[in-house]
Amino acid sequence: MPGFRIVDREAHRQLAYGLALLNAGSFFEAHEALEDAWRESPRGTPLRRHLQGMVQVAVAFHHQSRENLAGARSVLDRAVRNLNGAEDSFPDLDLDRLRADLANWQRHLAGTPHKTKRPALPRVVRRDRARR
Repeated sequence: MPGFRIVDREAHRQLAYGLALLNAGSFFEAHEALEDAWRESPRGTPLRRHLQGMVQVAVAFHHQSRENLAGARSVLDRAVRNLNGAEDSFPDLDLDRLRADLANWQRHLAGTPHKTKRPALPRVVRRDRARR
């Protein structure tokens, strides 16, 4: 998946692989791959914080899949905060869609009534080039 502000080839590959695993619902494995990309990112940078947010999305949904709803809620809230401004790090990703998916889950995990019993799992996809 091109369009990441990651220079290191291995970190770029790990990010793309981690996002593919996340989209496939393999949350534990996604966490591992995304964490590898995070480790390679420069400390104290927005990129590192944004990668941490992606790691936390995977961790939150791993918790959710194991019925640890309190853990899922807590980690998901931190993920959303860490993804603020991530358009600079991930310009080709549809972060508006991801944020909407995550907001549905935040409401669901908080017990707020929702249109469906359980929202669809979030997906990280490329932005529609026509919307640019």
